[in-house]
Amino acid sequence: MRKFLALFMLLFVSMDSSAELVKAEADAPVLTSEAAVLMDTQSGAILFGKNEETKMYPASLTKIATAIYAIETADLDEQVIVSEEIENIDGTRVYLNPGEQVSLKKLVQGMLINSGNDAALAIAIHLDGSLESYSENINKFLEKNIGIEDTHFINPHGLFDENHYTTAKDLGMIVNYAMNNPDFREIFGTKELEWDGESWDTTILSHHRMLKGEIPYEGVTGGKTGFVDQSKQTLATTADNGKLKLTAILLKSEYKRKIYEDTSKLFDFGFANFHSVQIRKGEKFNSGNLKFKAGDDMYLTEPNGQSERVVDDAGVLRVENGSGETIHFVELKPLIEKKPEVKKTTEQPEQSGMLSMNTLLGAALFVLGAIAWLLNRKQKKNRRIRSR
Repeated sequence: MRKFLALFMLLFVSMDSSAELVKAEADAPVLTSEAAVLMDTQSGAILFGKNEETKMYPASLTKIATAIYAIETADLDEQVIVSEEIENIDGTRVYLNPGEQVSLKKLVQGMLINSGNDAALAIAIHLDGSLESYSENINKFLEKNIGIEDTHFINPHGLFDENHYTTAKDLGMIVNYAMNNPDFREIFGTKELEWDGESWDTTILSHHRMLKGEIPYEGVTGGKTGFVDQSKQTLATTADNGKLKLTAILLKSEYKRKIYEDTSKLFDFGFANFHSVQIRKGEKFNSGNLKFKAGDDMYLTEPNGQSERVVDDAGVLRVENGSGETIHFVELKPLIEKKPEVKKTTEQPEQSGMLSMNTLLGAALFVLGAIAWLLNRKQKKNRRIRSR
């Protein structure tokens, strides 16, 4: 569903996300792509969404997930023996030979820059031994590390499988997470690279036309393209204007030209209306007499123009626009976190009424028993006296 207003969600990298819909003060872009999302790369706020939670086929945007999975679970310098399974791979290749020895970093470069399906498969087999293990492990990685909920990957490259799907929102979260990694940022933003392989010596070029400058857009920092018949055109792009970093995901566009036009519209909308502000760990905020602090370094997305920061009694910091609508929110921590009090006392524990009653009854029985013993003893003594 196209939202004719900006959508903002707090997306925590290693936490669950919360969402709130708000009206935009500017007209939202009209797109031809079937699904899309525009996000603040640093805060995770969703600035625009169209069918962003609808399950879609990502094509080669899958390789973004494979790249960050490889970078964070293995050593990029380790050597990979290319599996024989790459011989039968379809689609774009970097023409690896079975048995060829290549560094993991070079495979990630060949996969992201030139969209090599053979490189993607070689990575998956190297990391997990089989596609089945790869699928199980990468889905666990994405859920645990990023918190995505509507993605299921069967393969590392994105060739069509009806059980291989994701959403624009999930892909945006994956890109945002990956952009925190300097190795990923470097490769994702590479326009060309000298490639020296056993069977292919060339200069590999990014397929992303905005990244290469064929479709000029100032501030583009990275990108990945995708296409299979069932997915149509797919595109992931990041950009930075010095005040805001943006992630744009476009899915299922009929034409390359249109998907780049949609990306430009999203960036124009985001840069014209929003900026990002960093809050440092420990920064203090008040809500009446209550005091809070930022638990970590974090980013707030704010509208360009009039806005206000409001902290409620629960420690939620909200950014409100001039109309009082919430633009973005983050959770703060109490300034002084109370520790549970441990009461030390030398007093005897207070006895319950039942315990006191039992004590009195026991004492009474003891006295009665003593009296009975004394009477019995007196009677015996009297009998002895009479018998004399």
